[in-house]
Amino acid sequence: MSKGRKRQRQGSEEPIQSTSNSALPGIFQASSILDMVLLVLAGIGILLTSYLTYVAWFDAHPAFCSEGSGCDLVQASRWATLLGLPMAFWGWLTYVLLTYSIWRAKRKPGSWTIVVFLAVCGFAISAYLTIVSVVEIEATCPYCLASFAIMTTIMILTLVRQPPNWSISLKEALVIAALLVGGLHLHYSGVFDAAAGPEDPQLQALAIHLADKDVKFFGAYWCPRCQEQKALFEASAKRLPYVECSSGGRGSALTKACAAAKVKSYPTWIIGERRFTGLQTPRSLAAATAFDWKE
Repeated sequence: MSKGRKRQRQGSEEPIQSTSNSALPGIFQASSILDMVLLVLAGIGILLTSYLTYVAWFDAHPAFCSEGSGCDLVQASRWATLLGLPMAFWGWLTYVLLTYSIWRAKRKPGSWTIVVFLAVCGFAISAYLTIVSVVEIEATCPYCLASFAIMTTIMILTLVRQPPNWSISLKEALVIAALLVGGLHLHYSGVFDAAAGPEDPQLQALAIHLADKDVKFFGAYWCPRCQEQKALFEASAKRLPYVECSSGGRGSALTKACAAAKVKSYPTWIIGERRFTGLQTPRSLAAATAFDWKE
């Protein structure tokens, strides 16, 4: 009787084992398809952010976006740059790292941890910037929304794939993502750099006033004093009527505008018929242009 039962148990186990083995190729095939979809999405992200980086660096106008549209408002905001580089460039770098990591993980499964980190952190930062554009800027850019959709899909598919140790990696990635978003928020609040924070109303008004009065601020990008001059205007520095005199670098010939103005030192301010050299405080510039400066 015991031998018969043993044969019966063995016979009942064989079909289960056979079914399990037959399911493995299907699982591997599904994972392979997901990997290819992830690679395609990351590739599209690279193309999209490459175009946006080109638009930012060469001051071009995005295609299919009219003048003064949401694209212009978003691209002109202080959130459009980070550490002097277009935010689109950081997005491009993230997609490039994702593409490499996904490709590498196909051969080394342990590398999926990096994919989870990049996908979750990329999603968190993209979500933060999307919320900022809706709440703070009150405008949206279709290109940015498309990138957000791509990054969201990549994160979801990565988690659906359930790579090795994905739950542990997810918890750690969420902590890092929260720290990154928190750091970005402090940066754009002006905690680390006043130039990245919101504009001071009086400095903003003065910078606009100087431009309206046809004042010229001549300087060079490599000049420390010129950078200090801009820093005095904090986030409104971009509104100053600045003229670059040394686009070719230190020791290069003056640009035509600076040569015509006979600029000999940096910074140089020309206000009407008067010339001011050296660092000028906002208060002194306000007095020289009849701007109502309030302490």
